[in-house]
Amino acid sequence: MHKTVVINVVGLTKRLIGEHTPFIKSFLEKGKSAVITPVLPAVTCSVQSTYLTGKYPSEHGIVGNGWYFKDECEVKFWRQSNRLVQSEKIWDKLKKENPGFTCSNMFWWYNMYSTADYSVTPRPNYLADGRKVPDCYSHPADLRDNLQSELGTFPLFHFWGPKTSIKSSQWIADATIKTDQLYDPTLTLVYLPHLDYNLQRHGLDFKIISKDLNEIDAVVKQLVAHYQQQDTNIILLSEYGITNVENPIHLNRILREEGYLNIRIERGLELLDAGASKAFAVADHQFAHIYLNDKSLKSKVKKLLEKVDGVEKVFSGEEIKELNLNHDRCGDLVVLADDRSWFTYYFWMDDSRAPDFARMVDIHKKPGYDPVEMLTDPKDMFIMPKVIGKLIKKKLGFRTIMNIIPLKAELVKGSHGRIPEDTDDYPILITNNKASILEENIKSIEVFEILENHLGFGG
Repeated sequence: MHKTVVINVVGLTKRLIGEHTPFIKSFLEKGKSAVITPVLPAVTCSVQSTYLTGKYPSEHGIVGNGWYFKDECEVKFWRQSNRLVQSEKIWDKLKKENPGFTCSNMFWWYNMYSTADYSVTPRPNYLADGRKVPDCYSHPADLRDNLQSELGTFPLFHFWGPKTSIKSSQWIADATIKTDQLYDPTLTLVYLPHLDYNLQRHGLDFKIISKDLNEIDAVVKQLVAHYQQQDTNIILLSEYGITNVENPIHLNRILREEGYLNIRIERGLELLDAGASKAFAVADHQFAHIYLNDKSLKSKVKKLLEKVDGVEKVFSGEEIKELNLNHDRCGDLVVLADDRSWFTYYFWMDDSRAPDFARMVDIHKKPGYDPVEMLTDPKDMFIMPKVIGKLIKKKLGFRTIMNIIPLKAELVKGSHGRIPEDTDDYPILITNNKASILEENIKSIEVFEILENHLGFGG
């Protein structure tokens, strides 16, 4: 066995490696690399599960960051149980071949209740008074306490939301080094999300993102320096490339206008009623599943959505099978945006009737992915006094909600989920193992075998 670390630098592409990432550029020049043709959908949970199983979503079942749970008639995003992944993971396979093999999973998704030996993942505490308290979950359980006693509480609000910053990726890197010193795992998986933030906020605007590139470059340098001391095979990779967008598409509003989507009214506000709808969309960046409770509408809905400006293609039947998405969790139709567009989850027609969670960071209540959660309204000159006032109320014990997220999808300037037009925007894999045999362009499912080879288990 050869000790290996996989550093997942979210959003990293050839286009981003250059003057603002001097260390990563040097690592690339000294090592070997390949671009990765992304699996569809090119989103966090689907890609990570593909890398770790060597299977497509049609087999491992992770058809997006969320989907419609048909037995519960609810859309759910960002679940955490590893049992949702229905194919064998790399650590299970390699443990069978060598019982001494161990794996540490630092923040890759579906990280709870897995058979990885050591793991840490975000897990806030939701208190009875409505507060969300930053925290994380670990296995073994005392690892969380050890890490937080040394590094401070996991900075949850810097991991997602308007306050996102390098602090979360830095904490993860520091925690990874501490975990390695404690347990010396054979394989370590590290998730560094920092580039995800401003690339979605601002797109490929180097005047803004140069700072982010500098920051993540320094964190990667720290991790590589640690592992180089141990003769470790080091892999940098990413899940997807983020490209510029300008056209948000509200699929659920289109379906509602046709009478296919049902809503409930609670306290004067609207909620999507998925179980009672004839058709609805589960939006996930530039990709969406369309679920039909009335199957007779399939061709009508397909024709309707094919006419929408910004929709590149609507897939059905055998076309979905060709995408390797033919799984029970998949939608009856799959919609792909064009290169300038992305899909919102918005289903209300009047912002005054939007649900309360729409203006909050609430990844579990929203029936779709919402990148606007990372933004505040740039035209609101009083946003910081509002935030401070709400925080004071919370500390004094008053109930209040952080309803500071604008309902302005046009603020989002970068997205992902499709296969980019240019390979410079594909995800990338870079290794310091010069003996590694890499094609110039590899498939997502081939990452699994590359990891095996680095660990000394491949054929």
